[in-house]
Amino acid sequence: MIYTLAFAVAVGSLALWFMYQAEEAKSRLFQRSFFGALAVFILAVLLAEASWSDKMGILFRDLLVMGGFGLVFRILAARRAWLIYGLVALAFAFLGYYQVFMSDSFATGDSAGEPLDSSGELLVELAEGSSPDVLDAVKGKYKLEFQRAFGPASPESTELDDYYLVDVPAEYAGRLEEVIRAVRKAPKVDWVEPNEAISVSPSEGRIVPAPNKELGLNDQYLGRLWGFQAMEVKKLLDYLESEKITPARKALIAILDTGVDAGHEDIRGNYRSVKAAYDNDPKGHGTHCAGIAAAVSNNGLGIASFSRDNSFVEVASIKVLNASGMGSQRSIIDGIIQAADAGAGVISMSLGGMSNQSKERAYRKAVEYAGKKGAIVVAAAGNSNRNARGFAPAGVPGVIAVSAIDEELQRAVFSNYVTDLEMGIAAPGVNIFSTIPGNQYASFNGTSMATPYAAGLLGLLKSIDPALTTRDAYEILKKTGLPTKNRRETGPLINPHGAVEMLVSQKR
Repeated sequence: MIYTLAFAVAVGSLALWFMYQAEEAKSRLFQRSFFGALAVFILAVLLAEASWSDKMGILFRDLLVMGGFGLVFRILAARRAWLIYGLVALAFAFLGYYQVFMSDSFATGDSAGEPLDSSGELLVELAEGSSPDVLDAVKGKYKLEFQRAFGPASPESTELDDYYLVDVPAEYAGRLEEVIRAVRKAPKVDWVEPNEAISVSPSEGRIVPAPNKELGLNDQYLGRLWGFQAMEVKKLLDYLESEKITPARKALIAILDTGVDAGHEDIRGNYRSVKAAYDNDPKGHGTHCAGIAAAVSNNGLGIASFSRDNSFVEVASIKVLNASGMGSQRSIIDGIIQAADAGAGVISMSLGGMSNQSKERAYRKAVEYAGKKGAIVVAAAGNSNRNARGFAPAGVPGVIAVSAIDEELQRAVFSNYVTDLEMGIAAPGVNIFSTIPGNQYASFNGTSMATPYAAGLLGLLKSIDPALTTRDAYEILKKTGLPTKNRRETGPLINPHGAVEMLVSQKR
């Protein structure tokens, strides 16, 4: 509250300072008011409960914006005819800036309004090599339970092995902020962040007949895959065949979800099990995503994916959500680590929830770890018709976020927009027909459905060039992307043929 109020007072004082610069007494008063509010604002940022890197980033961002407001005030002061219109516009600009950026700059724990995992509410990072014994005092005071959060196979490549999951007893649930402050003050504690709960709930779609164009495939339900027409998949299949493109290595696409029905008739031929417990799917969400990314093509059954001969990709399941579709930040990060350690070339996450950059340190470390292991991480932009920047893992640096488009190539009404993300793309996400458990098929809506389309294409690219990095892959998708009706909000629509052709030409 002090942080936001001080910023608003500083901006207001700056405006009045310029408005009354010709009147010495008022000018001096508002000048002092500005510098006083500025000092309080800077102090509020520096004393906030966040990492120094986050605080410096927020401070730089806000001061830059404050300077922009000041420049506009200076122009308006010299052009009084514009004054009223300019001030109204600036008021709306300030409100927008507050809602998008300032409102959750330092949100933590339950103050952010997001539910936490009741089996472990906090993720705590200790200094390198520290023992959890350093937390004994706070552990005894609040009856906390600790367990190691993550077990990466290559701990030398990450700090994730220094994270612990903290379970706060129900009797202290109403004092969570107090517990967080106490843990932060404990010796050798580098970082504390909430372990947010996440859930998925697929929305049923309808079956949309696609134009009957010859794809050279015999799969039963090709006529229900309208997205193949939008993405011009026939051009891809023809190019792969005419140029005799072969994989350098079969790429593994890891589906982090509710599990996958490993025995499904249209998946099992492309499925690799990494753990038997992950080879079932009581919810159906993960199986639907697996079929979109890597269904067996040309087998006379079901649907198809991005090749005729199934030699390019295989799919695996990492179960990070339970039978109800519930999971947590910790379970998802652990899934990223497991997938990277299993050799995944692409990690596909059709899940997420509201978050902000001050609560994504563990996510960032997990994405960095996956990148070092050679994996490209792709995630759903989210289904809240909001800015995907405020959602994780879509908004985490290093993640390719996927928005959803409908049959008219418009941003789906539910889809978050990726305007402010470094790496945002689009794929079909409305009325998407795919596999569900028990050799069945159904149509769902969501950025959850768009994401595995992108993952399937990224897997194809990784099979051709196993050394392909996330940044290089995104640049290919961006440069070759097809237009949408509102590309600024959706990002480019993935273009399988164009992407593969560009990659192949770069390698030759």
